[in-house]
Amino acid sequence: MDSLNDYYDVRLKRDRLARLEGRAGFRFCHLDLKDGEAVARLFAEEPPEMVLHLAAQAGVRYSLENPRAYIDSNVAGFLTVLEGCRNHGVRHLVFASSSSVYGANTRLPFQTGQTVDHPVRLYAATKKANELMAHTYSHLFRIPVTRLRFFTVYGPWGRPDMAPFLFTRAILSGKPIQVFNQGRMSRDFTYVDDIVEGTIRVLDRPAVPDPSWSGDDPNPATSNAPYRLYNIGNERPVELMHFIGLLEQALGRKAIMEMRPMQPGDVLATHADVSTHADVSDLQEAIGFHPSDK
Repeated sequence: MDSLNDYYDVRLKRDRLARLEGRAGFRFCHLDLKDGEAVARLFAEEPPEMVLHLAAQAGVRYSLENPRAYIDSNVAGFLTVLEGCRNHGVRHLVFASSSSVYGANTRLPFQTGQTVDHPVRLYAATKKANELMAHTYSHLFRIPVTRLRFFTVYGPWGRPDMAPFLFTRAILSGKPIQVFNQGRMSRDFTYVDDIVEGTIRVLDRPAVPDPSWSGDDPNPATSNAPYRLYNIGNERPVELMHFIGLLEQALGRKAIMEMRPMQPGDVLATHADVSTHADVSDLQEAIGFHPSDK
């Protein structure tokens, strides 16, 4: 199910769909999560065994221009998903959260046991809201829920507003690229195939209550409800200037760089530690997840 909105070129979304349509067991539903009645009808007509929810309005700069889109899609839209799961006995809900929820945290590595109460962008705030909403439904209605905090996903068919595509197009056309915080940033780029593998493995293992969980010292990553949280990322964070250098090498052209201050809502790092790796140890222990060499 997808709304195919025009946040970026709809042709790319339709080209992705063309690679899936016609495959056994696949059917595309052109629906908007904001349309609660239509989503409710879909749940009623084809009650799902499990739900994998990846839809969200993303982006940093766009949230400064159109904040309501984030509330409509990420908060109100997520409520329709939770209601569908509640009313139709879904066996497991897995949904995408984001490393951006760590916000103003500076203690590294980012760990699932940390509090995430200081988001620095609206997108992150809506993802934190999703995590709280999901726990409430898991607690009240015993819906097994797993949330995955994605770390900077990249790969084929990716969003054209992400740095790999923006920078590549600009370098090839001889246009400048904007390098924020004077290039003193790093990202834990995670290859899309690793995200897919980890997500599917988690989907097949519904969350269960943690018998050791205690309200006296509550662990945000587990619960006495069937609820679980994992980071899913790479183990090799990349400094921004090194990333740009790799693009220059691959394209055979030098980048024209406009060095800019930090943009509102951005964070210095989305990885665990600039000298080690993202903390995905819980996911490794639970499902044997290990990122590839890509």
